[in-house]
Amino acid sequence: MSLQLLKAGASDALTLNDISKRAFDSDGFLGGPSAGGPPGYRSVSFHTEMARQGHLYKLTEEGRIVGGAILFLQADALNVGRIFVAPEHFRKGYGAFMMREIESMFPGVKEFTLDTPDWNIRTNSFYTKLGYTEINRDSGFVYYSKRK
Repeated sequence: MSLQLLKAGASDALTLNDISKRAFDSDGFLGGPSAGGPPGYRSVSFHTEMARQGHLYKLTEEGRIVGGAILFLQADALNVGRIFVAPEHFRKGYGAFMMREIESMFPGVKEFTLDTPDWNIRTNSFYTKLGYTEINRDSGFVYYSKRK
Protein backbone atom coordinates (compact mmCIF):
# COMPACT_ATOMS: atom_id res chain seq x y z
CA MET A 1 0.00 0.00 0.00
CA SER A 2 1.60 3.22 -1.19
CA LEU A 3 -0.49 5.90 0.49
CA GLN A 4 0.27 9.61 0.81
CA LEU A 5 -1.62 12.44 2.46
CA LEU A 6 -0.99 15.65 0.54
CA LYS A 7 -2.36 19.17 0.42
CA ALA A 8 -5.09 19.28 -2.26
CA GLY A 9 -5.49 21.95 -4.89
CA ALA A 10 -8.66 23.44 -6.33
CA SER A 11 -8.24 21.07 -9.30
CA ASP A 12 -8.81 18.13 -6.89
CA ALA A 13 -12.13 19.49 -5.59
CA LEU A 14 -14.39 17.66 -8.07
CA THR A 15 -12.83 14.25 -7.34
CA LEU A 16 -12.78 14.84 -3.58
CA ASN A 17 -16.39 16.04 -3.66
CA ASP A 18 -17.47 12.80 -5.34
CA ILE A 19 -15.61 10.67 -2.79
CA SER A 20 -17.00 12.76 0.10
CA LYS A 21 -20.58 12.36 -1.15
CA ARG A 22 -20.26 8.59 -1.60
CA ALA A 23 -18.48 8.11 1.75
CA PHE A 24 -20.94 10.12 3.84
CA ASP A 25 -24.04 8.88 2.02
CA SER A 26 -22.92 5.30 2.83
CA ASP A 27 -23.52 6.04 6.53
CA GLY A 28 -27.23 5.68 5.77
CA PHE A 29 -26.62 1.96 5.36
CA LEU A 30 -24.87 1.75 8.74
CA GLY A 31 -27.47 3.15 11.09
CA GLY A 32 -27.57 6.75 9.97
CA PRO A 33 -30.96 8.44 9.89
CA SER A 34 -30.60 8.88 6.09
CA ALA A 35 -28.06 9.61 3.41
CA GLY A 36 -26.27 12.83 4.26
CA GLY A 37 -23.23 14.32 5.85
CA PRO A 38 -21.64 17.44 7.30
CA PRO A 39 -22.26 20.85 5.74
CA GLY A 40 -20.77 21.09 2.24
CA TYR A 41 -20.01 17.37 2.01
CA ARG A 42 -21.45 17.24 -1.53
CA SER A 43 -20.62 20.74 -2.73
CA VAL A 44 -17.87 21.24 -5.29
CA SER A 45 -17.73 24.96 -4.44
CA PHE A 46 -17.25 24.12 -0.74
CA HIS A 47 -14.36 21.75 -1.50
CA THR A 48 -12.85 24.28 -3.92
CA GLU A 49 -12.99 26.99 -1.25
CA MET A 50 -11.46 24.65 1.35
CA ALA A 51 -8.60 23.98 -1.10
CA ARG A 52 -8.10 27.70 -1.74
CA GLN A 53 -7.93 28.34 2.01
CA GLY A 54 -5.40 25.51 2.49
CA HIS A 55 -7.70 23.24 4.54
CA LEU A 56 -8.29 20.44 1.99
CA TYR A 57 -6.06 17.37 1.84
CA LYS A 58 -6.13 14.34 -0.44
CA LEU A 59 -5.23 10.74 0.32
CA THR A 60 -3.63 9.12 -2.69
CA GLU A 61 -2.78 5.53 -3.48
CA GLU A 62 -0.34 5.11 -6.35
CA GLY A 63 -1.16 8.72 -7.31
CA ARG A 64 -4.95 8.15 -7.45
CA ILE A 65 -7.17 10.05 -4.99
CA VAL A 66 -8.94 7.63 -2.63
CA GLY A 67 -9.91 9.89 0.27
CA GLY A 68 -9.61 13.29 1.81
CA ALA A 69 -9.57 15.44 4.91
CA ILE A 70 -10.48 18.95 5.92
CA LEU A 71 -8.19 20.29 8.63
CA PHE A 72 -8.20 23.54 10.58
CA LEU A 73 -4.94 24.56 12.26
CA GLN A 74 -5.16 27.19 15.00
CA ALA A 75 -1.89 27.94 16.82
CA ASP A 76 -1.05 24.70 18.68
CA ALA A 77 -4.42 22.98 18.08
CA LEU A 78 -5.76 21.20 15.02
CA ASN A 79 -9.41 20.44 14.38
CA VAL A 80 -10.03 17.48 12.10
CA GLY A 81 -13.11 18.88 10.40
CA ARG A 82 -13.65 15.57 8.63
CA ILE A 83 -11.92 12.68 6.97
CA PHE A 84 -13.46 10.48 4.30
CA VAL A 85 -12.45 7.45 2.28
CA ALA A 86 -14.03 6.09 -0.90
CA PRO A 87 -16.43 3.29 0.11
CA GLU A 88 -14.60 0.74 -2.05
CA HIS A 89 -11.59 1.28 0.23
CA PHE A 90 -13.41 0.96 3.57
CA ARG A 91 -11.89 -1.39 6.14
CA LYS A 92 -8.41 -1.37 4.59
CA GLY A 93 -6.73 0.83 7.20
CA TYR A 94 -6.82 4.01 5.09
CA GLY A 95 -8.65 6.04 7.75
CA ALA A 96 -6.18 5.01 10.46
CA PHE A 97 -3.29 5.82 8.10
CA MET A 98 -4.77 9.26 7.45
CA MET A 99 -5.18 10.02 11.16
CA ARG A 100 -1.58 8.93 11.93
CA GLU A 101 -0.33 11.10 9.06
CA ILE A 102 -2.36 14.08 10.25
CA GLU A 103 -0.90 13.72 13.75
CA SER A 104 2.67 13.49 12.41
CA MET A 105 2.34 16.28 9.80
CA PHE A 106 1.79 18.87 12.52
CA PRO A 107 4.56 18.37 15.10
CA GLY A 108 3.79 21.67 16.88
CA VAL A 109 0.20 20.73 17.60
CA LYS A 110 -0.50 19.90 21.24
CA GLU A 111 -4.17 18.96 20.87
CA PHE A 112 -6.20 17.37 18.07
CA THR A 113 -9.98 17.77 18.21
CA LEU A 114 -12.88 16.41 16.19
CA ASP A 115 -16.55 15.54 16.43
CA THR A 116 -18.78 12.86 14.99
CA PRO A 117 -22.50 12.05 15.19
CA ASP A 118 -23.48 10.14 18.32
CA TRP A 119 -25.46 7.56 16.29
CA ASN A 120 -22.38 6.60 14.23
CA ILE A 121 -21.05 3.57 16.09
CA ARG A 122 -18.39 2.97 13.44
CA THR A 123 -16.72 6.40 13.70
CA ASN A 124 -17.04 6.65 17.49
CA SER A 125 -15.34 3.27 17.86
CA PHE A 126 -12.69 4.27 15.31
CA TYR A 127 -11.66 7.46 17.11
CA THR A 128 -11.54 5.87 20.57
CA LYS A 129 -9.42 3.04 19.15
CA LEU A 130 -6.97 5.70 17.91
CA GLY A 131 -6.61 7.17 21.41
CA TYR A 132 -9.12 10.02 21.23
CA THR A 133 -11.01 10.78 24.44
CA GLU A 134 -14.61 11.92 24.59
CA ILE A 135 -14.72 15.42 26.09
CA ASN A 136 -18.33 16.45 25.49
CA ARG A 137 -21.64 15.39 24.03
CA ASP A 138 -24.49 17.61 22.86
CA SER A 139 -27.21 17.95 20.24
CA GLY A 140 -26.42 14.64 18.56
CA PHE A 141 -22.61 14.95 18.47
CA VAL A 142 -19.71 13.47 20.41
CA TYR A 143 -16.62 15.69 20.76
CA TYR A 144 -13.17 14.14 21.03
CA SER A 145 -9.68 15.32 21.93
CA LYS A 146 -6.21 13.83 21.80
CA ARG A 147 -3.25 15.55 23.43
CA LYS A 148 0.41 14.99 22.63
